[in-house]
This record gives sequence, C-alpha cells and structure tokens, in this order.
Amino acid sequence: MGNCIPFPTTRDLSVSRRRKSLPIQTSFKLPSPLPSWPPGGEFAQGIIDLGGLEVCQVSTFTQVWATHEGGQDGLGATFFKPSTVPSGFSVLGYYAQPNNQPLFGWVLVGRDSSDGDTLAQPSDYTLVWSSESSNINQDGRGYFWLPTPPEGYHAVGLVVTNSSEKPSVEEVRCVRSDLTDEPESDAYIWSTDGFSVDSLRPATRGINALGVSVGTFIARANGAAISAALSCLKNRKANFSSMPNLRQVEALMQAYSPWIYFHPDEIYFPSSVSWFFDNGALLYQKGNQNPTPIDSGGSNLPQGDSNDGTYWIDLPADDGQKNKIMKGDISSTKLYLHIKPMLGATFTDVVIWIFYPFNGPAKAKVGLFNVSLGKIGEHVGDWEHLTLRISNFTGELRRLYFAEHSSGTWVDASQLDFQGGNKPVGYSSLHGHAMYSKPGLVLQGNSKLGIGIRNDTAKGNSIDSGRSFEVVAAEYMGSAVTEPAWLNYMREWGPKISYDISNELKKVEKLLPGKFRSRLESIINSLPDEVLREEGPTGPKEKRSWGMDEN
Repeated sequence: MGNCIPFPTTRDLSVSRRRKSLPIQTSFKLPSPLPSWPPGGEFAQGIIDLGGLEVCQVSTFTQVWATHEGGQDGLGATFFKPSTVPSGFSVLGYYAQPNNQPLFGWVLVGRDSSDGDTLAQPSDYTLVWSSESSNINQDGRGYFWLPTPPEGYHAVGLVVTNSSEKPSVEEVRCVRSDLTDEPESDAYIWSTDGFSVDSLRPATRGINALGVSVGTFIARANGAAISAALSCLKNRKANFSSMPNLRQVEALMQAYSPWIYFHPDEIYFPSSVSWFFDNGALLYQKGNQNPTPIDSGGSNLPQGDSNDGTYWIDLPADDGQKNKIMKGDISSTKLYLHIKPMLGATFTDVVIWIFYPFNGPAKAKVGLFNVSLGKIGEHVGDWEHLTLRISNFTGELRRLYFAEHSSGTWVDASQLDFQGGNKPVGYSSLHGHAMYSKPGLVLQGNSKLGIGIRNDTAKGNSIDSGRSFEVVAAEYMGSAVTEPAWLNYMREWGPKISYDISNELKKVEKLLPGKFRSRLESIINSLPDEVLREEGPTGPKEKRSWGMDEN
C-alpha cells in the first residue's frame, strides 16, 4: 500500500474559519471499519499504475475557502486542498463539495513511475474568478486559478486560494497529454452571480473506456467553461490488475450487499430465474402455436443475435399455475452479479440484477385522488438492478445506483441508510419494483400539480442481497466466469401488451373531475415504454448500462 492513506476520511482544521459562529462541516465514515480483503492481484493496494503515472486516492483535506449560501439547498460549498499527501506524490488539483452533506470526498495525487516526465510544473496561473466583488456569506475571499501547462501537458484541476497572491508553481502538477482524456461536467456543486462549479468526470465511460476521474472540479463564468482546458486522466496501461478477483468480489458482497425492502402491500415478489422456468414459464415463437417449456438453466433458449421480435417468454395458460408464478417466490430469490471495470479500472461496479416474474398494475395520484390504472404497468419478466461503486484503491464503497424505470439515481455513501454494518438499504416500489434510497412516495409526472404515477416504498418483507447471489458476468476475468445460457437470450422476457392504453385511460378518467382528465392522459402518454411496457421487457444484456456507465 506504500505511503497512501486514503481512509478514513478526515478533515485538517488547521485553517481556521473567519466566522466562528458558522457550523463546521462534519466528515462521514462508513458505519463499520473496512475488512481485510482476500489477497490477490493489486485490488485495494492503495496505488494504481496508469502507465508511467502512479496515482493514489487521498481523502484528507485542509479547508481553503467556503461560502454559506447558494448551491444545493442554499447552503453553499467548501473548497479544499488535499493534505497528508504521501511522500513522492504531487497534488493534481483541489476538491469542492456542497455543504448540504458530510465531507466524503477524494482526489487523486500522482507520481512518476518510470521515465520521470509524466508530470510537470505549470508555467503560470490564470485567475479565472474571485469572490472579492461578491456580497455572499463567505469565509474571507476565494480566488480560483487555472494552471498553465507547458507544451505537451494538460492541467487536470484548479487551485483555490484565500489570497490574491498567485500560487506557487510547486503547488500542483500538470500531466503529460497521452495520460489525459476528454472530460465533462458531472454533478452540480455551487453557483453565484454567473459563476458555477461542477464536479468533473470522463466524457466517455464504460467497460472499455480508459478515462479516469481525478476528483477535481470544473468552473464556468456566464455559461462559458473558463476551465475548458482541464482534462481527466487516462489509464494508458489499459489493464485490469486493480480489479477484484472472484474471492474478493464475494468479500465485497458480504461487506456491502444491500438490504432490499418491499412494500407491505406487495404481492408480486422476485424469484430466481430457475424457479421461474421450473414453474411453467413458456417460450413462444412467432408463427408457432405450440410454446416450449424452458429448462431450468435456460439452455434451450435462442442465444445471441438481437431482439428481432421472433421469440418471447410468457406465463402458462393454466390460471392456477399462472397466479403462482406471478406472485414470485421470495425464498428462491437469487441476485445475479455483473462485475465491470469503471473509470479506467480505478473503480469496480458490482451490478446487482433482480428478477421479478411479474409487475403489477400502476396507480396514479391525481390531486387528492388515488386511482388504479387498470392493466397499465402490468407485464411479465421484469429486471431491476442496483449498482455498488467501489474504489479499487481501498475497497471502500463510494456510491450506490438505484435504477428507477428508464433512468436512475446515484447516491453517495454518505447519504445512504445502512443496516447491519456497511450494508446499505434500498426500497422496491409497490408493483413497479423501481429502486429508491428512502421510503415514501415518488411521483413520476408533474409533482407541482400532484399528478403522476405513484411509486410507493415502505418497509415490509426484506432480503439481504448477499444471502444468495451468483456472478454471471465479469468480462475482464475471462474464463473464470461462465455466463448462464439465459443471460445470452437477447429477446423479450415477456409478451407485448395486448390491451389498449387509451381504453384503460378512458375507464379511469370517468372517475375524475374534468380538469384532471387531459392532464393525466398527457402525463401517461409522455412516460417511456419502460414504464408503460407496450413492448415486452428485455434482459440485462440488452440494457444500455450493461457495457456503459449508469448515466
């Protein structure tokens, strides 16, 4: 692990606040200490070699400047210099975070690992913005500086000072251009008077993408990216030696497997795929009136190709068996894992796929009215997922993605609820099975008017996703993981809906006051097919996120 000290996250308070009455931003730590990960490879060893440039993740900071208004929840943001930088490593840029959450950030620091010219001092700095003329509530004054890289190098982060004096060229390093990649803005951090700050990430992200997040931020003035010259890093080495092996993946699941809660009124539960097949699911082929039973492992399903509409899966014709399958079998539930490198193999995404034999009918909220939408939302064969994002420097859980119908939300670990140590909690919505981080009602539609599809979550039955899981795909592991046959069934897991949505809406609209009818119809018709399910749902490999980032 060398001299890297990326955990625990702390804050150096050696820079005092000028406004003593303001609250000090607290730091977040996971509820339990990190375990000792099984040995093997370079996973969680603290340093990753990007191909001549070694980087280390630093999570200790000294506060430089803070503002206490604007931004998220109107609470402002704080800007930090990395501290406790390991010997031989250099700062690449500063860190920023909104004040509406505990401090739980990181930046990368770097050092040469081979030829000695991967890093270079900037030749100068450009002042891109200062708070001198701003009347915002702030700690002193803040000055934002863009490093001027020498020829053949790129800056990957800004420098912030609390003095108008230009920083020393020793303060940060620029990175040789072949070790950099194109960036883009990520999450909004703060803004005031035409000046805004966002976190920074690689523009191209996926299993094969090599862009690496530095943990720094980008700034804009009056809509223009004044730090457009900034770059992300790049894993020029393009290997996966920092990724976990199978034993380490199992240990990660034991440490971080989410608890999934179902609504107390839920009647359509998940099951294993084999339970679904063994209890009568049938494979239909276009033009063939005789469906085929599917064997337990799905070995007789058509493999590969694309979703051409020729095949689909449906429930058995027998009403008794059909009702049994629709309700699922929570005791048989198995979670299916896709392990994929992300952000140039500096992070591991553990994608946890959950299979539901059936999705129940949707409900709508229309002002003070709650109405059933008939058969709208019903479909066979629903795949939902959660994604753990884990640092390959430390093995620490950083974020969790909650898939919500056709989109989803990343939630930082500092904002999650935990149960039983470091196991985060997620909630599956009633009948629709979208995933959320908190219980309650999420309205899909127009929240101001109070009209839309209800997504209700609450604590009912639950499962620990680490109780029964199977790694079904990890491309970087090669032959160490054998993909099950059903994973490469690329057609529909349920039939195309056979009812008319407009007719279903007419039944509902008769129960509503006139002013609500057109609004509800407009909102329903604007929802994506992922919600309405006019087409049959497809399996995990057909989802865009399979080979790409979640968003």
